Amino acid sequence: MSDSEAGADPTADTVDGNSSIRRVSDWDADRLAELAAEHGTPLYVQDLDRVRENCERLRGAFPDADVRYAVKAHTGRRVLEAVRESGLDAECASAGEVDRALAAGFGGDRLHYTAVNPPARDLDYVAGVAEAEPDLTITVGAVDTLDRLAERGYDGRVCVRVNPGVGAGHHEKVRTGGAAKFGIPYDRAAAAAREAAERFDVVGVHAHAGSGIDSDQLDSHRELVARMGELARELADPSDDEAPVDIESVDVGGGFGVPYKEDAPALDLPAVADATREAVAPLPAGVDLAIEPGRYVVADAGVLLTRVNTVKPTPDERVVGVDAGMTDLLRPAMYDAYHPIRNLGGGRAEDGSDAPAPDARSATPVTVAGPICETGDTLCRNRALADPTRGDLLAVGIAGAYGYEMANQYNSRPRPAEVALDDGTATVARRRESLADLTAVERGATRNRADRTDRTDRTGAGR
Repeated sequence: MSDSEAGADPTADTVDGNSSIRRVSDWDADRLAELAAEHGTPLYVQDLDRVRENCERLRGAFPDADVRYAVKAHTGRRVLEAVRESGLDAECASAGEVDRALAAGFGGDRLHYTAVNPPARDLDYVAGVAEAEPDLTITVGAVDTLDRLAERGYDGRVCVRVNPGVGAGHHEKVRTGGAAKFGIPYDRAAAAAREAAERFDVVGVHAHAGSGIDSDQLDSHRELVARMGELARELADPSDDEAPVDIESVDVGGGFGVPYKEDAPALDLPAVADATREAVAPLPAGVDLAIEPGRYVVADAGVLLTRVNTVKPTPDERVVGVDAGMTDLLRPAMYDAYHPIRNLGGGRAEDGSDAPAPDARSATPVTVAGPICETGDTLCRNRALADPTRGDLLAVGIAGAYGYEMANQYNSRPRPAEVALDDGTATVARRRESLADLTAVERGATRNRADRTDRTDRTGAGR
């Protein structure tokens, strides 16, 4: 379902021929209602055409840069395939993401493993992958990680992650650039890169300010980019007797924000691209700029559909209970994040008749609450919506990034289904989990324990 098919105004917020942001109001309400009726709720809907449009916009704004998709934003196979087909590389934060990217068709030359404090089993796996895919690049944020790679016999492509001392993002929990957890301190980065070059093929330097950076935080982004440009020039032309480090790229991360609130303007991506190039310049000959957008690629390509099951007036607020909660969309509970919500209607009036269409109802302040036994399990509080009634379908917008990826089974809740739209055709990308899925790993453990007990009984071992 492209923007035109979804009913978006093609003249609004346009960049490079397509809309620079899809609002929740731009989705086709009838189509979403059909999908909810067919597949049930809660249901994620991810539009692959929109993913491709966002990739095209990024490549258009950064034509000379290496654009790497931050896989953690959405790891679904269909999304990864669309990203790969659009020409973006894959930036992976775990062994699991590397495995997913390989399964989606990415070759080692398009894979970048950027882990933080990687577990031993992850390093074992990725080092093994690198034997078959020697063009894979591993980004390290600590000298310890370099030592651990060397212990595994790895001497391949390495990118050094730097802590530039500059952070930005929509919430303090996602501002990585100034957090000690991430990267080698800036004043030690050049020496660390030179030392690493004696053992590995050092091909780049990397930094990331944070996630969800908006227009008001671009000064921090520019400062980070400028520092990385300075570091690249220092490595290429050291002032002392040190040998130069012949790197291929300067990766300045991603974090490009999208407007979650309905009246917030879209990010001026061409202006961000111009500011990025100006701040990092001049790069040494042969060194390219690299970026790692995640949210920007997938956020507005997804919605979460949820059904109203309870409407409870109270003295303080009108509570609207729905079947999606913090297990399906964690961001509001974890980050106090705002997601736009649209009432698509379809419910029943108190007398059992069809309720009026949403645009014929009055806007009423409501708290939309999920089924999880936590006070924080709300999608919004005291927000004006077309007065919901039981059976209404709500669409939660800008849910394509870190929506399904952060879904969990707390309260023993099965994770929702996800449908992928490709040129308007819907297919199940991830099936809905069942109650049996919740205990599948326990049943396996029980069988293994029973097998061991049975063998012990037959052999007499342990008696």
